[in-house]
Amino acid sequence: MTAQPSLSRRAAAELVGTAGLLVVVIGSGLKAAELSRDTGVALIANSFASAIGLGLIITIFGPLSGAHLNPVVTLTSWWSRRTGGEGLGGREALVYTVAQSAGAIGGALVAEVMFGRTPGTFATQVRDGGHLLIGEVVATAGLVLLIQGLGRIGRPRLVPAAVAAYIAAAIWFTSSGSFANPAGTIGRSFSDSFTGIAPESLPGFVGAQLVGGILGLVLAALLYGTGTGTGTTTGPTTTTRSRSRFGRSAKPAPVDGASPAKAAYETVG
Repeated sequence: MTAQPSLSRRAAAELVGTAGLLVVVIGSGLKAAELSRDTGVALIANSFASAIGLGLIITIFGPLSGAHLNPVVTLTSWWSRRTGGEGLGGREALVYTVAQSAGAIGGALVAEVMFGRTPGTFATQVRDGGHLLIGEVVATAGLVLLIQGLGRIGRPRLVPAAVAAYIAAAIWFTSSGSFANPAGTIGRSFSDSFTGIAPESLPGFVGAQLVGGILGLVLAALLYGTGTGTGTTTGPTTTTRSRSRFGRSAKPAPVDGASPAKAAYETVG
C-alpha cells in the first residue's frame, strides 16, 4: 500500500487539470467561432467539447487530487470535513483554491497563444443582470447537489460522466451559460472571446456561485441527510458504513491506501 499523494502533487494535479479545462473551454469556443458565425452552432460545438474534456480530466486527475478543478467543490469538501465527514482540511483547501485559480489563468493564456491571439487581453463581454446571476446560482447548486448526491448514495464511479453530462446540459438550460466555477470564471476574464466574461462582471458571478454552493449543500443535507456517504469532492473520498435516512446501511466506497479518491475511478472488470 502506497501513501496518499503529497499535498504538492495534489496541488499540481489541480493546477494542471484546471488549466487543461480552461484550454478546452476557451479553445473550443475560439475554434467554433472561427468555423461558424451561427451562435447556436458555436455553442453546440463548445458545450460538446467542454463536456468531453471535463469528463476526461476528472477521470485522469481524480485518483490524484479528487479533480475538484473548482473552488466551490473544494469549499464543500472542506465543509464536509468540518461537519464530521471526509474532506479537505483548511490548509489543503486554501492550497487547492490557489492552484485552481492559477491554473485557470494559465490555461486561458495558453488557449489565446495557441490560436495566435495576444495573451493577457481582458474580456469585454459584460454579463450582468439579475437573471444571469440566478442562472449561476441554479447551475452551481445543481453541480454541488449532483456530486454530493452521488457520493452519499455510494455511486462515486458515476461522477466523471455525470458531471460532464450535467455541465453540457446546464450550458443550455441556464441563462448564464453555467460558468459554475469561480476559478474558471476568473480565467475566462483573460480571454476576449466567445466564452469570455468582462472583469467587472466577476464579483456578481463569483458571489452567485458561492451562494449556489451553499444552496447545493443545503439541498443535499435535506435530501440525503448529513451522514449518508462521502465528503464533497469531485473524486469522492472513502467513508465508513453509516445508516442512511432510508433505513438501510449505505455501502462504503472501497478503501485504497494510495489516495482516498482512487477507488472511485478504478476500472470495473
